Amino acid sequence: MALETEIHQQNFTSESQKAIINIIFTYHWVTDRVKAALLPEDITLQQFNILRILRGSDPAPLSTLKIRERMLDKMSDTSRIVDRLLLKGLVLKKTSSSDKRLVEVSITIEGKKMLDRLDKKVKDTEKMFSNLSKVDLKKLNELLDGIRNQG
Repeated sequence: MALETEIHQQNFTSESQKAIINIIFTYHWVTDRVKAALLPEDITLQQFNILRILRGSDPAPLSTLKIRERMLDKMSDTSRIVDRLLLKGLVLKKTSSSDKRLVEVSITIEGKKMLDRLDKKVKDTEKMFSNLSKVDLKKLNELLDGIRNQG
């Protein structure tokens, strides 16, 4: 459905303004669908992001600082989110042997199992792109990367 119909607004000051609003609206639209896929596992988007980051570095642990650098939401309180994952048994946390000021985090087997289940559910959310070809998706990614390359 067109943005104008979705937000009940027909006029924009420019195509750039419409693009900004469209990106923000679409971000929330996509996020809502991914959150719905995560809900049955009682996991937040930020927790899911940290688990994915840790799986990508496995078997090497990452400091909370390195996790924060890789997160999609840079404003997240990484330490608090890691503590919640620790309570769920999805991560392990220990003081770094090389730098006692750092905490190293690694994913547990249970964390990997949860990600396997979530990967299937999140994969189902990719159906929202079914009306776009691979060429369209590649172009979309290039356009979004181009926006961020401006500054």
